[in-house]
Amino acid sequence: MAARPAGASLAITLLYYRDLAAASRFYEDVLGLTLAIDQGWSRIYRLCAGAHVGLVDETKGMHRAYPVKPVQVCLRVPDVEAWHGWIASQGVAGLSAVKQNDALGIRAFVFEDPEGYQIEVQTPMRAGA
Repeated sequence: MAARPAGASLAITLLYYRDLAAASRFYEDVLGLTLAIDQGWSRIYRLCAGAHVGLVDETKGMHRAYPVKPVQVCLRVPDVEAWHGWIASQGVAGLSAVKQNDALGIRAFVFEDPEGYQIEVQTPMRAGA
C-alpha cells in the first residue's frame, strides 16, 4: 500500500459570481483583503495564514452562481465591535446586530457580500478560544 502524500499547504474556498469586478472591489475595499493570486477570471484573496477565498467568474469556472448561497465565510477577529462599526459605515446588505452565543463562546454578526454570500465576523468571548 502506498504512503499517504503530504497534506495541503494552502486552503482556498471558491465562491462563484456573476459580477467578478464588483465582488473583487467589495473584498478589497470593504474587507481589506490582499489579492494573493490573480488568474484573471479567478481572484484569490488571503484571509489569514493558510486560508484564502477565491472569487470566480461563473462563466469560466466549474460552477455557476445561484440565488441560494449555502456557504458562509467566517472571519475571526480580535474586536468584533470595531468590525461591526466599520461594516455598518460601508452600508452593506443584511447587517445584523452583534449577538452573543454562549454555547459557542463567541460574539458575532453577519452581513452579505454583493451577490448574497453571508459573511460572519466573530470574536471569542474568552482568550485562547
